[in-house]
Amino acid sequence: MIARNLVVAGVFGFAVLSARCQDVKTLSLSEAREITIKNHPRITAAELIALASKQAVRETQSRYYPSVMANATAVDATADNTRVAAGGLNNPLILTRNAEGVDVTQIITDFGRTINLSASSKLHARAEAQNAIATRAEILLALNSAYFDALAAQSILEVAKQTVATRQVTFDQINELAKNKLRSGLDVSFANVDLATGKLLLADAQNNLESAFERLSNLLAERERRAYRLVDEPANSAPLPDTAQLVQTALNDRPDLAQLRFERDASSRFARAETQLQYPTISAVGSAGVIPVHDSSMRDNYAAAGVNLSLPIFEGFLFSARKDEAQLKSRAATEDLRDAEDNVIRDVRIAVLNLNYAAERMALTAQLLESANQAFELAQARYQVGSSSIVELSQAQLSQTQARIEQSKAKYDYQIRQAILSFQTGQLR
Repeated sequence: MIARNLVVAGVFGFAVLSARCQDVKTLSLSEAREITIKNHPRITAAELIALASKQAVRETQSRYYPSVMANATAVDATADNTRVAAGGLNNPLILTRNAEGVDVTQIITDFGRTINLSASSKLHARAEAQNAIATRAEILLALNSAYFDALAAQSILEVAKQTVATRQVTFDQINELAKNKLRSGLDVSFANVDLATGKLLLADAQNNLESAFERLSNLLAERERRAYRLVDEPANSAPLPDTAQLVQTALNDRPDLAQLRFERDASSRFARAETQLQYPTISAVGSAGVIPVHDSSMRDNYAAAGVNLSLPIFEGFLFSARKDEAQLKSRAATEDLRDAEDNVIRDVRIAVLNLNYAAERMALTAQLLESANQAFELAQARYQVGSSSIVELSQAQLSQTQARIEQSKAKYDYQIRQAILSFQTGQLR
């Protein structure tokens, strides 16, 4: 019976393990980028807004084309030759009739206002296109950070597992020696504390990995969290260009700066268009149609054409207020751009400093781990021959674990800092 239960438990455990293995998805950074770009709602929303802004250009340019309006009118007058009417039927002469016709209006010139409005809408559309690129860069930066955070969490989890395994072996050995009166109960207590600390580290590492996978799943636009087998990315430690060159690259290539430049230019052209509100508008107008039902004094059809000049004289200071508003907003857009450029210069310099520090930290943690490994081996050998205490061995184990964790953090922090610098210089797209 016991054997049967063991077999059933073994089969069930194997089935659960197989299901979990099938559920784990291997994922590289390039694959994660493709999924995020395709599925992330913020990227899609920014692209749709950019497409919508192109329709605004067509809306503005519609003033270049004629406006054609079809009309149909049917009037039943209470008496022939009605001379007075109120409301909608306020023609000087109202006759019983039915007429269908077309009215055509074409602006000849508004002295540059439509040209400036069209240019402003085009620049705004280009700004929205750059905003879509900037939004994608922001999401990809978050993806890179989440991906390398998850890799770091995976690495630290492996360190925690190795730590627990090593301390379990040490505890078992010391416990066995204590049973044979070759070690004291104090040694067993220290070894047990070290083992418990390792298990606590393992639980914390597992929780951090689960949290990292949650953030990664969110950026992949997956509502159900999945476990991933992430492909490690090699750390590129190529020397950096001069900081001044990186700053100039950022000023030239950052999509958010390009967006602000287009917005500044768009507001400038719009301000010019608002200045031209007080200019006259010259339009060609035409009307033609047929009158199937009409008074005997009217003809069977009608047609007329002419030119209309519209000149605003007084509008309650509306146009001057709109002009001043547009000009002030244009100046504000210029200052916003200047402030953003100053911030980009600062951020690039900080990113370079952080990347250089991360590279130095990577080298230092490698040296630290090498020294910690040597110290642990020496402490372990000394303890086995009885020339040192359990405290020395425990401290050596702790130093080794911390050195491994610091090395894992340093490696992936360096790769995150690389992604940040790529983002700050406008190369992450």
